[in-house]
Amino acid sequence: MLDHVSLGVIDLLRASTFYDAALGALGYVRVWTHEKSIGYGLPGGEDKLAIKERQGAYPAGKGSHLALAAPSQAAVDAFHLAALLHGGTDDGAPGLRAAYGAGYYAAFVRDPDGASVEAVFHGNALTRDVLPSQIAEP
Repeated sequence: MLDHVSLGVIDLLRASTFYDAALGALGYVRVWTHEKSIGYGLPGGEDKLAIKERQGAYPAGKGSHLALAAPSQAAVDAFHLAALLHGGTDDGAPGLRAAYGAGYYAAFVRDPDGASVEAVFHGNALTRDVLPSQIAEP
């Protein structure tokens, strides 16, 4: 249904540091850059996510949630680590979320403006060697 999404950010440099690292861990790259906005997508493709600097009294990211497709559990793990190292805050460590469905492996962070950003891999839980202690709750 969705073709692309734009998020307002307060500080483009701070936000781009976070999104370059976190999205890079999932295989996404900058596909264009303007003075007050940046677009991300697959290499050689069009933007699917844009961050746009917005000034105003509203909190740019508060109340927003963005779930990004990951190609593997390892990519979800890498996303979480990169996000935390580049200005994000933990909002749910990588792990299986049985409540969301079989094989739903995700990590949650908050971007520098407070938006909830999730990386999710939809795998088949029956084909993975996963210990019960590795299953995280949302």
